[in-house]
Amino acid sequence: MQILMFLSEISIPLILFYIVGFGILMKCKVYEEFVKGAKDGLRTVAGILPTLIGLMVAVGVLRASGFLEMLGKVLGQLTDPIGFPADLVPLTIVRMFSSSAATGLVLDIFREFGTDSRIGLIASIMMSCTETIFYTVSVYFIAAKVHKTRYTIPGALAATVAGIGASVFLAGIML
Repeated sequence: MQILMFLSEISIPLILFYIVGFGILMKCKVYEEFVKGAKDGLRTVAGILPTLIGLMVAVGVLRASGFLEMLGKVLGQLTDPIGFPADLVPLTIVRMFSSSAATGLVLDIFREFGTDSRIGLIASIMMSCTETIFYTVSVYFIAAKVHKTRYTIPGALAATVAGIGASVFLAGIML
């Protein structure tokens, strides 16, 4: 166990020294390239910041207004019969937009139902089986200047449905 702890503590510094050392051996101006990359990174952040703020505000408004809970009750009438609890519908919707907001909802679910409950297990597995689709698409496609998403969103939605199905199935096996 001590060896694993040592390796985990030293791996990142070793990688950094390797990169800098390789750059020096290749006669590359390492610091200048680092600064150039940092400038490019800041330009990217400035370009995607309005999108990030818009997504965060939208999720906050939907959550604070009670719309998500109302939508959860309505859609829950369709999802309850197939084994997906209505209490997880708001989490499913928010997860597609914001991971941090979804984490807040999961913590609320844990407080209300417990971590070892069926709903708690489904929520936990669902968080690892799904992705923040619209956040990822908007941020990365804007950063890469991609304007046509083609099949990205339908494919990501299909993968999310599969992840949700897997979470319900796996939670059912565990209980």
